[in-house]
Amino acid sequence: MMKLKDIDLKILSWLMKNSKISDRKLAEIIGVSQPTVTRKRAKLEKEGMLEYTAIPNFAKLGFEIIAISFYSWTPEATSELSENREEIRKKLSAFLSKHKNIIFTSNGKGLGMERVMISVHESYSDHMRLVNAVNREWGRYLDKSDSFLISTEVGVVGRHLGFKYLAEHLVEKPKMT
Repeated sequence: MMKLKDIDLKILSWLMKNSKISDRKLAEIIGVSQPTVTRKRAKLEKEGMLEYTAIPNFAKLGFEIIAISFYSWTPEATSELSENREEIRKKLSAFLSKHKNIIFTSNGKGLGMERVMISVHESYSDHMRLVNAVNREWGRYLDKSDSFLISTEVGVVGRHLGFKYLAEHLVEKPKMT
């Protein structure tokens, strides 16, 4: 893992807040030269520390639900999945290529579950179509599953999805010695 210097953290933090900021403006804000920012940004990109994306307003795009789904494997599946890792990876890749509304999936641990998936849906029916597809494709491996559904239409949002708060934390956290 790349060891980040203070200047790298400042650049990364500002880009997390506004990835459209120019190198010239960023250099002015943090008090270094524009070529330094350009060089540091390129290094962060090359090292995989920095990728660019936009976080859309899901409701305005017509997605009514954000689903956070959790899964646990049967004991038999755990050994089969580890024995056939490459085959399972290919199967998962094919499944994900058919379901573009799945925006994140990973192994994990918590709540008695071992896998998490985040997806967006136009309706509850759309969510249920994905649940049924997961059960058809992966059901023989699943011990249990559960989903937490978030409506993009109603409720009080305490903090919208974004990275500006994490960006502020990166430059404010005390240094470990």
